[in-house]
This record gives sequence, C-alpha cells and structure tokens, in this order.
Amino acid sequence: MIAVASLLLVNGVPRDGFAEESTFRAAMNIELQILDPQITTATVTRAFGYMVYDTLIAMDSNGVFHPQMLESWQVSDDRLTWTMTLRPGLVWHDGAPVTPEDCIVSLRRWAKNDGFGKRLMGAVSDMKVLDERRFEMKLARPFAFVIEAIGKPNANIPIIMPARVAATDISTPVTETIGSGPFTFRRSEWRPGDRAIFHRNPAYQPRPEPADGLAGGKVAHFDVVEFVSMPDPATKIAALQKGEIDYIEVMPFDFVDLLRKDKNIVLATLPPLAQVTGGLSINNLIPPFNDVRMRRGLQMALDQSEIMAGTGLPPDMYLPFCQSIFLCGGPYASDVGTEALRHPSAEKAREMFKAAGYRGERIVLLHSTDSAQINPISLVVIEQLKRAGLNIDVYAADYSFQAQRRLKKDPIDQGGWNLMPVVWSGYDMINPLSHYTTSYSCGGSYPGWNCDPGMPPLVAKFEVEPDPLKRKALAEEMQLRVLDQAPQMFLGQYSPPTALRANLTGMIVNGLHVFWNIRRVGS
Repeated sequence: MIAVASLLLVNGVPRDGFAEESTFRAAMNIELQILDPQITTATVTRAFGYMVYDTLIAMDSNGVFHPQMLESWQVSDDRLTWTMTLRPGLVWHDGAPVTPEDCIVSLRRWAKNDGFGKRLMGAVSDMKVLDERRFEMKLARPFAFVIEAIGKPNANIPIIMPARVAATDISTPVTETIGSGPFTFRRSEWRPGDRAIFHRNPAYQPRPEPADGLAGGKVAHFDVVEFVSMPDPATKIAALQKGEIDYIEVMPFDFVDLLRKDKNIVLATLPPLAQVTGGLSINNLIPPFNDVRMRRGLQMALDQSEIMAGTGLPPDMYLPFCQSIFLCGGPYASDVGTEALRHPSAEKAREMFKAAGYRGERIVLLHSTDSAQINPISLVVIEQLKRAGLNIDVYAADYSFQAQRRLKKDPIDQGGWNLMPVVWSGYDMINPLSHYTTSYSCGGSYPGWNCDPGMPPLVAKFEVEPDPLKRKALAEEMQLRVLDQAPQMFLGQYSPPTALRANLTGMIVNGLHVFWNIRRVGS
C-alpha cells in the first residue's frame, strides 16, 4: 500500500519540481503495466494510449465520427477507394513529421489483433502512400464501416505510431513510446508500483473545434499528469477528500453515498454509451465449459439482479436487468431471447450441470482483488456458482497478473483457467463488428476462444449491409445465437462511479478517462 503522505509536499516544495496547480493526479482503477494499446484491452492502457498517441478519426459524445489526425477523407462513388489526408504540422514527440507510411504500418499492425480491424483489412486490397500527407485505402469488396473501424474508441484502439515502432510484431509489446498526442511519456521516469508521469507536449497542435468526447481540440492545461498507484480503496478516498489527488477513475462502490455528501467532490454521471457491463469470461477450449450444456447452466446459476445489488452501488447507478448482448441504450439493444434469463435458479442450474456430466471437478476462477469494479462482482459470482454446486477454486491476485494468465490455453493442471469475471466497456459492446462474442467468434484472439461456426457468416453479412433496419435484424439473429451458445456471461450494466475534485472544470465524461480540456477553477 502507498502511504498518503507520499503524495504531499516535501519541505514545502512540490514533488517532481512542478507547481501544484500544474499537476493533475489520477488514481486509476488498476496499475499501468502494459504500454502498448494495440495488444491489450486494459482500460488503463487505453487511457495511456489516448494520452501519448492520437487517432486518425475520433468519435464525439453523440457517437458521430470526425477527422482527428486527418484533415479530411474522401470516398469514391463506388465506395471502394478511400483517400485520407493528414492535417498539416503533425509531428512525433521526437520532432519527426508524421507520414502516411506511419499510418499505413500502424493500421496494419492494429488490425492483426483487433476483431473490427481484421474485418476491415479482410476487405482491403491495398494501401499506398500518395504524397507527403495523403494515403489511399482501396477495398476489394464493399465494407460499410470503414470510418467506424478506424475511429472506434473501444479496445484495441487504432492509435498511430511511427512506422519503425509499428513494424514490431503484434505478439511483442512495443518498447519505444513515441506518439504524437497531447502528452509525452518518458520510460525513465516511470515508477511501476508508484506512478506513471506524463508531460504536456508543447509541440502538439490541437484541432480548432471544441473538445467533444474524443473528438475536437485536445488542449492540455496541466503541465504534468500522473497516474498514481493506490491499491488500497480507503487510501484513495482519503487522498481525494484531502485534495492530494484530483481524480479516482473508479471509486469503491460502497463509498458512493459518502462522497455524494461531500461538497468538495463531484461524482460523474455517465451517458448510456459510456456505461459498462460486468462479464464472466469463459474458457471455451477446456473442460468442463467446452460443453455448451455447462455454459447454459452458468446462465441459470447467475442472478444478475443479485450481482448488481451486491456491488454496493445505489439503484440509480445500475440497470435492474440487461441481458441484451449489445449495450442497453445502444443502437442494437434488444430483449429478443432473454426471457428465460429473467428467472435464474441455483437448483435448476445444479440439475443442468448434473445432466451435462459434471461430477465436482475443480474449476479455476481468476479473481482480480485490486479492481474496484471486478472485485465485488467476483465475490457474488463465486457465491452463486458454489450455491449451484460447482467446485470453485478461487485464484486471487491483481488484475495485471490475471490478465496475463488468461492468455494461457493450457489444461488446469498446467496452469490453465476456467472462469474470470471481467468488465467490458460499453463502447466494446455497441457494434457487432467489435463485440467479443460476435466479431471475435472463431477468430482465436480473444481469451475464452469461443467459436460458433454460425456466427462469422452473420457478421460478414452485417459488415456489408447498408440498411439500418436489416442491420438491426442481423444483430438480433446474432444475439439469439450468443444466448443459445452462451460463450460468455453478461452480469449487468452499470455506471461506474468516477469521482473528482469540485474545483475542476472541463472534464470530458465519456467513460474513457482522458485528461485534456480539464483545468482547475481560477487557474
């Protein structure tokens, strides 16, 4: 645990030599450990990515896409040739200019590990440099979501790196953190277990439009932003109340009522698109959950209302029921196929497990104890599964360790796993082309490795369908397949409580935790 005193001034001099009003300190939900936003879905790495890098296209708070690094894009009448023009003056943190080649190499690397990106590149026949600011993307066949793919805010984010860095194999994290974003990051200053330090990029030229969601002008008002590691929940709350930190990404749920009464603290209210979904990641490769009957038993064992109530969140911060596989409140939300899930039963689940041939075999569940979101969800899930007769072997550790173990496909006796409670960003759940149970089905890249042979053809139809009503019908057909095959579990949708000091203004509240546009009142 990091002592609160470590954040205070030393002999009256601010730590790191910066004036207090020029330093913004954020306690993130989990510690930053992976510095490559193209290889992990961890929200803290996504936040890191938006600090250091930039994207060609960005989505505003209403879900509309705008040029970001791009000045503009043009598309041919047959919608098969896309011409992308970079805005002038873009430079990397080392002073070199951003080039179209950088963009092409970055997009190709990103697409190797991203479901949406793979589908885009499956339609691309060629990408080539046209001149010092333009590159061309030529499609071999129609693809209805080019802009949505390149501008998507959900993991893995399509950030742009220098070509020499983006040439790194996607299986290997990049070692050079050179971006073109509003903040710079020096590895030499990074103190794992303590803090990650970002400096305002003086060479960054924000877009002229006002900041809106992830789009518009990314104006950095603080000279320094720190991601502070504070694993102990009570320490985080005390530090926020004393003004020693400015922001808690996700505060412990049971502190919500307390901080709502503190006039010096503001709790951010997230719009529907920025909400999150609790999930249960299931290893579909190894017994017993390679058997769909066992996965259907999990559906009956898990009581979503009890899980959400068990988080400690006030009722106005979660939905009483949401089994739509696509985000409730999003364009493809639906109740189709969810009726049976409204009446969970531990006794019925026990019968289903028995009928599937389960005889008390050990089931390894990875419990992330350091996550303010995952930990309370896990505790209820563990109790419900034990109640339904499963022999749950809980492996407790911090999320970063669990995220690495979740990549293992080995049997249980060789260090493998069966279940892991997780949290999915709502942005990851909106579109079938980025959703873990649809886009990643049979793709082999998302841990759990679910494969429904009937899913890829549906997704392929969706990606070329221009009619919104037909897209909606295809999304409902996908939902029926997911609820039938039960590759992952959906544990409830809620608004994670983000807390910040009341003397801050301009905070962009979109669930993705970005730190441009924000400033202290009076500074």
